[in-house]
Amino acid sequence: MMPVALRVLGESNDVTLRMRLVCARLLYLDDGATLDDLREAVTMIEETERTARHVLGGSHPITNFFERTLREAQGALGARKTPSSASR
Repeated sequence: MMPVALRVLGESNDVTLRMRLVCARLLYLDDGATLDDLREAVTMIEETERTARHVLGGSHPITNFFERTLREAQGALGARKTPSSASR
């Protein structure tokens, strides 16, 4: 669905932004997510948050939600990295 949304609605459309966020959240919330999945989710949220900030502004509720979601995803990534670093 993402390619269709991008083509029809455009990258800056709020529906497209929300769809990208949902995809990224599904990646980092998946118990079976790999480290690469978590990195992909963080990257996707970073890019989407930048677009949302540019299009909607920094005080828009969607932008604020993206910021919170980015912190959560970064936390999940950091938590996954920490145990493997400690075992070295």
